[in-house]
Amino acid sequence: MSTLPHSVGDSLTMLRRNLKHALRYPAMTFSVVLMPVMMLLLFNYAFGGALGTGISRAPAGGGQYIDYVAPGIILMAATSGAVATAVGVCVDMTEGIVNRFRTMSLSRAAFLTGHVVGSLLQTLAAVALVIGVALAVGFRPDASLVEWIAAIGLLTFLVLALTWLAAGMGLVARTPESASNTPLPLTFLPFLGSAIVPTDSMPTPLRWFAEHQPFTPVIETLRGLLTGTGIGTSGYLALAWCTGLTLVGYLWARSAFGRTARR
Repeated sequence: MSTLPHSVGDSLTMLRRNLKHALRYPAMTFSVVLMPVMMLLLFNYAFGGALGTGISRAPAGGGQYIDYVAPGIILMAATSGAVATAVGVCVDMTEGIVNRFRTMSLSRAAFLTGHVVGSLLQTLAAVALVIGVALAVGFRPDASLVEWIAAIGLLTFLVLALTWLAAGMGLVARTPESASNTPLPLTFLPFLGSAIVPTDSMPTPLRWFAEHQPFTPVIETLRGLLTGTGIGTSGYLALAWCTGLTLVGYLWARSAFGRTARR
């Protein structure tokens, strides 16, 4: 049985491997940043005037719509890394490198840990870039240092949950192409929440779905921390969803990896 230092050392080795891959093949990482940035610019400049007039915190003409939409787009940046994770795991599984790892004295936990931690770091870097773009185009949060730390902690928890889910998706996918498609609902689910417009502006069936899906309480908590709007029970719900998704993703990924090891 591997000792803890052995497992940590092997996980760090796999982490370095995944980060080097990201540097050598930056197209996937670039797409993680590009999509939320394009969404931010599109909704702020193309639709902000129309959408902003219907949101109570924005003046007529939508001059402050960026303060409403930016937290939602920041969350989308946190979800977009799931595609890169699923593809990276699937590529390793289908190209046979994992079988080679199994012939070495590597900890069995190192493969998944390296992928998850590497994807977590890449996605958080993408989130930081999207926050920088949002600030450049007019986003003006009034959060204190403690509120910023809480917001970053919540985003990190969410990214960790989605990364484990994406790792499970990559393990069960047959091809990298299917692995790239499976996590897409996670990326676009915030659109069916309160990322772009308040849920009370939606038709009743869609409003019910938007208010009870996992991303809406995370968006509302993030928006409250950064812009001072009310959070209510959204903070507790956000933490509960992140905890549940992390457990489901972790157990699924470990189970799927264990099944492949027995083939």
